[in-house]
Amino acid sequence: MPTKKKSANATARELPSIPQELIEQFVKGPMSAEAIQDASMAFKKALIERALGAELGHHLGYPQG
Repeated sequence: MPTKKKSANATARELPSIPQELIEQFVKGPMSAEAIQDASMAFKKALIERALGAELGHHLGYPQG
């Protein structure tokens, strides 16, 4: 069975821009592959926790805290 080809719109999404100040907080100089992975994991963790907290607040009808 042949695979379906993705359209150009499906593969080329526009990513949100990240403020330079935020990048400067994560990047203090040259980074190893391990340091990049650690920073990525920390950023993903914070982003997911923020999204889940907002979702829970929306579900409960009031903000966390």
